[in-house]
Amino acid sequence: MSPTDLSTSKGSAPDPGLQIKASKQSGWQRFIKQIDIQLMVLPALCFVFVFSYIPMYGVLTAFQDYSLFKGFFASDWVGFKHFAAFFKSPDFERVLRNTLVISFLKLLISFPAPILLALMLNEVGNKYFKSLVQTLSYLPHFLSWVIVSGFVISMLSVDNGSINIILEKLNLIEEPLNFLSMPEYFWSILITTNVWKEIGFASIVYLAAIAGIDPHLYEAAAMDGASRFKQIFLITLPCIMPVVIIFMILAIGNIMNAGFEDILLLSKDKIVWSVSDVIDTYVLRVGIENHRYSYAAAVGLFKSVVSIILLTLANAIARRSGNSLW
Repeated sequence: MSPTDLSTSKGSAPDPGLQIKASKQSGWQRFIKQIDIQLMVLPALCFVFVFSYIPMYGVLTAFQDYSLFKGFFASDWVGFKHFAAFFKSPDFERVLRNTLVISFLKLLISFPAPILLALMLNEVGNKYFKSLVQTLSYLPHFLSWVIVSGFVISMLSVDNGSINIILEKLNLIEEPLNFLSMPEYFWSILITTNVWKEIGFASIVYLAAIAGIDPHLYEAAAMDGASRFKQIFLITLPCIMPVVIIFMILAIGNIMNAGFEDILLLSKDKIVWSVSDVIDTYVLRVGIENHRYSYAAAVGLFKSVVSIILLTLANAIARRSGNSLW
């Protein structure tokens, strides 16, 4: 009998040092056994390190008067000058309002849309019709925003736009409307386009979660007299709720990311900038195009800090339900 067994048989606790050493050895052994899988992760880790962690030193530009001629290390240090300039800017309130409104509209409409689609597809009995709907709803995701925006601009154009033609045929308008030059319609067009493009692909995760639900739960509910509608609320939704909560946390963390490509391509007319200009487009136009690199870095850093705070708060709230990212 080993000394460890003797100490255990006498009722004393085993040596913590031996336990830690054993756990480390077992962890290393598991790593060696999974070396082929670990090597598959290595390229992704290198990609994240090179393109996400190494460039982090660039955030110091937000605290400098960066000059291309002086370089990163020789530029003058100005502290929070650019942050104060952004907060005092007449554009601050407009840009922040547009960012929050568009993000909340996407959260309110675009977030539950794929859940609803997944629930509806799950109730479809004809597998051929179900596959057809899935394919048609997935396809827009693989189109670039350049193609999608061109499609939307063509549909809404004043000259031979299908939407204007239909509205004129129905006698709903007397003359064609330039929808993309009317600020009151921009948010509706943006959110509708976003839902159409992403609803199918986003529903894949929810369909996978629904497929993992034990079918015996539905059989038991049916025997108790629960209708299909009740089964959705009593079984399906509670079972996929952990997945919904995880995606909700990520969506809240991305509230400051209202969008970039979709907004940039659909808001070419300056008339709609009053409702379309968000933080990302503002950084491009004011910071990059006007060569105010430090100012752009400060605005981007402000957005990132707020996103981290929102993500942390959302995760802390979700942890009370037993589902969180960390």
